[in-house]
Amino acid sequence: MGFGASLKKLSNSWKKIEMSVNDAISKSKVGKFFKLEARKTCFTREIRAGTATFLTMVYIITVNATIIADSGGTCLMADCTVPANQTAASPDCMLKPNLGYDNCVSKTKSDLVVATILSAMIGSFAMGVLANLPLGLAPGMGPNAYLAYNLVGFHGSGSISYQTALAMVLIEGCAFLAISTLGVRAKIARLMPKPVRLACGAGIGLFIAFVGLQIHQGVGLIGPDPTTLVTISACAKIDPISNTCVGGKMRSPTFWLAMVGFLMTCYGLMKEIKGSMIYGISFITLVSWIRGTSFTIFPKTPLGDTNYNYFKKVVDFHKIESTFGVISFSHFNRPEVWIALVTLLYVDVLATTGTLYTMAEIGGFLDDKGSFEGEYLAYIVDASSTIVGSALGVSPVATYVESSAGIKEGGRTGLTAVVIAFYFFLSLFFTPLLTSVPPWAIGPSLVIVGVMMMKVVKDINWENIKEAVPAFVTMSIMPLTYSIANGIIGGIGVYIALSLYDLMLGFIKWVNKMRKMVIKEQNQVSNGVESMVEII
Repeated sequence: MGFGASLKKLSNSWKKIEMSVNDAISKSKVGKFFKLEARKTCFTREIRAGTATFLTMVYIITVNATIIADSGGTCLMADCTVPANQTAASPDCMLKPNLGYDNCVSKTKSDLVVATILSAMIGSFAMGVLANLPLGLAPGMGPNAYLAYNLVGFHGSGSISYQTALAMVLIEGCAFLAISTLGVRAKIARLMPKPVRLACGAGIGLFIAFVGLQIHQGVGLIGPDPTTLVTISACAKIDPISNTCVGGKMRSPTFWLAMVGFLMTCYGLMKEIKGSMIYGISFITLVSWIRGTSFTIFPKTPLGDTNYNYFKKVVDFHKIESTFGVISFSHFNRPEVWIALVTLLYVDVLATTGTLYTMAEIGGFLDDKGSFEGEYLAYIVDASSTIVGSALGVSPVATYVESSAGIKEGGRTGLTAVVIAFYFFLSLFFTPLLTSVPPWAIGPSLVIVGVMMMKVVKDINWENIKEAVPAFVTMSIMPLTYSIANGIIGGIGVYIALSLYDLMLGFIKWVNKMRKMVIKEQNQVSNGVESMVEII
């Protein structure tokens, strides 16, 4: 018997085993619970679908932890190492390289890796078991950047503390749960003008891409400039005090390594290879783990040695220490907190509601009325996961568009989501590896996520100035002012201003109509009086 014949025989045997397993599970209590036969799917297909979705969204573990860790978390000036010639650390020690503070941020990132995994695992499992939908959940891109860079600020330089921001996430989750329970979630989402609503996704995408291009949080292509505010960077070395180039622009080894990974990811996406983003991140990360190179994440420094020693553990279960249950309501008497809270709620309502409907449409779950089976419980799970996430220390949890990868693989039931949750559970035991992913490995993925979020601009009516201008203002203000809230407020403000003409015109027409009706009434009364006089 030849090799080809043996291979064919083995393949046929495997197909028979697969069919028998699928048939047995479909008829079991598990199969009936997830409605495998009713939705025309099978056990092995659901596993493949869950694997595909996990591979496309697993990047969020390191990306989310890196973004939120940029806020500094619970780290304070007291964590800074005091210089030998000083009696106390300076207030700017949190914004400059400092061994003590950097160690604190590094531990916070490890906590956030575990928090991200747990929130994604719990959310995905609940979505599968309760709503029976093939959707993966995790802390959302956009809200995490808003929390880290707009609210708390880089290393705590913003106006709101990390603890207060988590309290806002908790309240937002409770409000989200309330409106989901009452069934008014979609109605609230429709209150925002359509062009602004469409532009929000693109604006957040630009904002995320801008973060991924910067020095501290991404590939380092963009840096500060005293004259033009921002300029091209990718410097071989940066002065820690002035943030200016020392070794020349476009000479950063980590930048060029990131570009190789970026192109790898793009080529993979072009060929529709599942998990392309992970392959790009993995390539850059593996190369960056090599010590003694100019692009290593483990330089020969005290902090580098500490991180490398933890990395060598490979398998380790990290216990959350600094981010769990640190919610604080002590600064809720400030107006900016409530403005940010409303913004966070509205952005979350728009993003998650839109994503859920999009996934339902892709999966063919929508009926003639525009609803789908499990819709109500999906909203409940989505909102409840945000409450869990706030307790763990992360930003709002949302349904991921990457779930479309699993749906395209044939995922039709909640079993797909349960498989996703299982993979996240396994990830809990590899935190030393996950926390050692460098920012220049994450940067290219942020740019690509930004690209993916730009596709909504095609639905904006650019021929209509009343729609085009508010949409453009929303998209441009978000990255340029480093604020998602400013973009939404600016877009709505411009839309209202442009709508005043139509409102005034409508008001004038209404007044004229009322005036004509009054004159008509008066004429009828006058004619009636004259007739009575003549009769008398």
